[in-house]
Amino acid sequence: MAERVIPIHDQRIRAVVPMQPARIASSIPLLLRAGEAVTDARGRPLHDLRISVTDRCNFRCSYCMPREVFGKDHEFLSHGSLLSFEEITRIARLFVELGVRKIRLTGGEPLLRRDLETLIAQLSCLRRPDGLPVEITLTTNGSLLAKKAQSLREAGLHRLTVSLDAMDDALFRSLNDANFPVARVLAGIQAAADAGFTGTKINMVVRRGLNDHEILPMVEHFRGSGHILRFIEYMDVGTSNGWRMEEVLPSRDIIARIHAVHPLEPVSPSHRGEVARRWRFRDGAGEIGVISSVTQPFCGDCTRLRLTTEGQLYTCLFGSQGHDLRGLLRQQLPDDSIRSAMVNLWQGRDDRYSELRGRQPASTGPRAGRRVEMSYIGG
Repeated sequence: MAERVIPIHDQRIRAVVPMQPARIASSIPLLLRAGEAVTDARGRPLHDLRISVTDRCNFRCSYCMPREVFGKDHEFLSHGSLLSFEEITRIARLFVELGVRKIRLTGGEPLLRRDLETLIAQLSCLRRPDGLPVEITLTTNGSLLAKKAQSLREAGLHRLTVSLDAMDDALFRSLNDANFPVARVLAGIQAAADAGFTGTKINMVVRRGLNDHEILPMVEHFRGSGHILRFIEYMDVGTSNGWRMEEVLPSRDIIARIHAVHPLEPVSPSHRGEVARRWRFRDGAGEIGVISSVTQPFCGDCTRLRLTTEGQLYTCLFGSQGHDLRGLLRQQLPDDSIRSAMVNLWQGRDDRYSELRGRQPASTGPRAGRRVEMSYIGG
C-alpha cells in the first residue's frame, strides 16, 4: 500500500503504516469472556474507542485548527476517503468484542457529518460480551446542538461533552475565530438538558494569560446546574498550534483558585482510565474535574484507542503515525483477520508520551518529531 502523506501547512506528517492480519488467527483470543479485555505491553486494557467522523469544523480555535493553517485553501478529506457508517459500525463491533466499553464520537465537529444520527442508532445496538450496552458519547463545540439535541437523544446517544472556553462573549468569539456567540452554545446545552441528557460535561481548555480569568465565571455559571465542568491543561497536541509550556496553567493552580471561593473536596475515581481528577463542592452544588496531561500524566492508566475519519488507528493522542485499518476493510477480509490485526496492534502498544515529555529535552525527546493534528485524530 502506498504511504499517504497528510499536508499540514508547509510541513508533513507521515501518517500510515499498513496493518497486517495475524497469519494464525487462532492464536489470538478472538472472543473474550465477560469482563475480559485485551491488554497492551504495559498491561493497560482496551476499554475506550474514540472515533473521528469528520476532519472539518466550523470553528478555528488556535489550539486545534488555527486559521493560518486551516484556511480557505486547506484541502480536507474527500467524501470517498471517509469510512462509511457501515465500516465504522463493523470496526466498533469488533473492538467491542475485544473489550471496548465506551465509544466517543469526535471530529473536527462531529455534528457536521450528515445523518450522524444513523450511525449513532447503529452503534447503540452493540452489546458487550457481558450483554450490557456500550456507552455512546459525543464531543461537540455546541454550535449545532440546539438543532440536533433531540434527534441525537432519540437515536440512542447516551452522553454529551461540550467544549466551551469562555463565558465572556467577546473573548469566546475571538477564541473560536468564527465570530460565534457564546449564547448559542449555552442554548445548545440547555436544549440537550431539555432533550433528557444528564451529566453533560463542559470542557474548558485553560491557557495562562489568555482565558484563565474565565475560570471563576465558568464555575459561577455551571455550579448547581447538574452539568460537570472540566478544566483541561493546554496540551501540545499536533505541531501547528505554537504550544509553549509557559501557557500551561497547572491544574493544582486551577483547583486552588476555585477552592478559595467555593471549598472543594476530592472524589475517588470511578474506574481505571478515568482521565479527570474529580472534585465536588462541599456545599453540594455539584462537581468539577481537571485533566492534567501535562503536569500529572496518566499514561499508565490510558485505555483509549483512536480511529480517524479515514480509518487510521492511533494508539496515542500524541502519535506521529497511524495504522491503516481501512485498507484491511476494503480488502474484504473476514472478521477474524481484521480482529487479529486489531489485537496485534494493541498488544504491541507501548506509548507514554506525556510521561516522557518532562523527562527528556525537547530537541531529542518525544516532542522533537511531528505529531498528528487534533482535528484529524479527534482529541
